[in-house]
Amino acid sequence: MSSIGTGYDLYTTSYSPDGRVFQVEYANKAVEASGTAIAVKCKDGLVMGFEKLIVSKMLVEGTCRRLFTVDNHVGMAVSGMLADGRQLVNRARDEAAGYREFYGHEIPGKVLAERVAGFVHMYTMYSSVRPFGVSALISTVDSNGSSIWMVEPSGLTYSYVGCAIGKGKQASKVELEKLKLAEMTCKEATKEVAKIIYSVHDDVKDKEFELELSWICEASGGRHQMVPKDTVKEAEEYAKAALDEDMDD
Repeated sequence: MSSIGTGYDLYTTSYSPDGRVFQVEYANKAVEASGTAIAVKCKDGLVMGFEKLIVSKMLVEGTCRRLFTVDNHVGMAVSGMLADGRQLVNRARDEAAGYREFYGHEIPGKVLAERVAGFVHMYTMYSSVRPFGVSALISTVDSNGSSIWMVEPSGLTYSYVGCAIGKGKQASKVELEKLKLAEMTCKEATKEVAKIIYSVHDDVKDKEFELELSWICEASGGRHQMVPKDTVKEAEEYAKAALDEDMDD
């Protein structure tokens, strides 16, 4: 059977002879061409990081963010087409607000992830729409504890203690597996996340990037917030020093 999508990639409602939906695979390619996003679960909270590629030297720092606050207890990182990602974030915010209004308390992470995944999956079932060209990492702290959820363009969702998406996901996963996350604080994790993002960034092929970091921990009052600039700077200096040390070895 041919793996070429010719004739079978015009609609999401068409299967190829070997059972593939090519438009969903193309959406995954859009994610793989985007910056790397990482989320880790530590002993005292959650940390997310993103390798935001700078499209222009004239770009104002802090614009076109890839890390978003969905609710007080929920953060979201999107890798892929940013416009698609913003729509997904808005949908997640609507779901969180609606749940709070109806039930009177914060939406659990699993419920939010499944609702967002269901919304994404709906866009793979009709010929009049296209799949979301984005994957998302959802970090949340609720009554069940802290958790990380990943949503794919196909509508699948998984829960992880450490996860990476984007162009550097494979190399990042290898590095994440080496970390003892259960023994690590969020402050320590910011340095390790920064180190991984700097290590997977290709200075030759890729454009310059801006490191984005956010967390949910005691330092942020249990709310999702961007990591303070001085802590980000400290993490970047640690990452650069670690890479220089590796190169010398």
